[in-house]
Amino acid sequence: MAGLTLDTIDILTPDLYVERGYPHEEWALLRREAPVYWYQRDNCDPFWAITKHADIITVSRQPGLFRSTQRLFVAINEPGVPPPEEALLRQLLNMNPPEHGAYRAVVSRRFTPAAVSKLAGHVQEIAAQLIEGIADREQCDFVTDVSAKLPLAVISEMFGIPRSDWEMMFRLSNAMIGATDPEYMRGGTIMEGLQQARMEFFEYFSQLVADRRKNPRDDLATALALGRVNGEEIPPFELLSYFALLIIAGNETTRNATTGGLYALMNNPDQWEKLKRDPSLNRTAAEEIIRWTSPVIQFMRVATADTELRGQKIREGDALALYYPSANRDEEVFEEPFKFDVRRHPNYHLAFGIGEHYCLGANLARLELQMIFREIAARMDCVELAGPISRMRSSFVGGIKHMPIRYKMRPKAA
Repeated sequence: MAGLTLDTIDILTPDLYVERGYPHEEWALLRREAPVYWYQRDNCDPFWAITKHADIITVSRQPGLFRSTQRLFVAINEPGVPPPEEALLRQLLNMNPPEHGAYRAVVSRRFTPAAVSKLAGHVQEIAAQLIEGIADREQCDFVTDVSAKLPLAVISEMFGIPRSDWEMMFRLSNAMIGATDPEYMRGGTIMEGLQQARMEFFEYFSQLVADRRKNPRDDLATALALGRVNGEEIPPFELLSYFALLIIAGNETTRNATTGGLYALMNNPDQWEKLKRDPSLNRTAAEEIIRWTSPVIQFMRVATADTELRGQKIREGDALALYYPSANRDEEVFEEPFKFDVRRHPNYHLAFGIGEHYCLGANLARLELQMIFREIAARMDCVELAGPISRMRSSFVGGIKHMPIRYKMRPKAA
């Protein structure tokens, strides 16, 4: 983009994410000229933009010096946005050691590689059903017909949520994560929409907790309902927040990676052909899709003391925004970082974060991506856009809300 300068770049206005997608040129400029950049504009509170792979690792591995707070991400100042001190949810993303580890341990065993591997057959079955479900058509909205359904089905089944309530989980997740997007706003101000979605989530999960305490099952809902932290029951606000976090994180980011992954394959037909010809590339392709899409754009940390990073003096109380998609295009880490390569290995992306906040559901997300793209590569002979894509209005979580595609399917194998 001609005329880009440090003084004029905009990496925060959500409308630009709708119009252009991720600001990769701006992030590249920052990596070259100001990898630790004091971003000060009229429409936001100032913060340090951290855009290099190594620096995000440095910050993430020092939770005592760079703390998580109630404010998850930096944003422009918009009418109706909750103030930083407003505790909409209190969950793992807001917590710091040792509290974070104690809460994470309540369900962490259900997301280990061994535990997730037991789900492989069922996840593949769901993926196959979804692709078969669009096989008798020539067009669909890939988001609403495929990519949104797989992770929502998997996490809902892990919780023991009945199928009749899945659509509500989808709607409320959108309302929470996409509160600044006109399609997902629920009337009134952004804050009012968030509070309404939270209230509905909490009412539903309160009933689920009561049921599981009376009738325990082998599911995530029971693990949380009966979970204890430091020998005590989880307080109600933290417990219901935990439910909301797992539902939202369990479907939003994987949905966006799946959609963005197919979009990348359509834009890179040579890589599409490689994946169709060689199913063994499924694992490396999934990692490349995660790197390429990087659904979580940024998380925020706050410095707890004066410190220094790349020669920049960071003051106690300063906010830092860790830009993961920028780190995942870092020229010092990735060979040809702007090339989508389903064979890329090794792939040291930070899309799942690093340190104690490493994504709890990373193993599950990998499995879901591997299974859905195995089915897509096996069944779709060709695929192309059938209309314009629609991106979410957010500088926190990036994603495509609608992606009409046209395709030809192979018959289902015997």
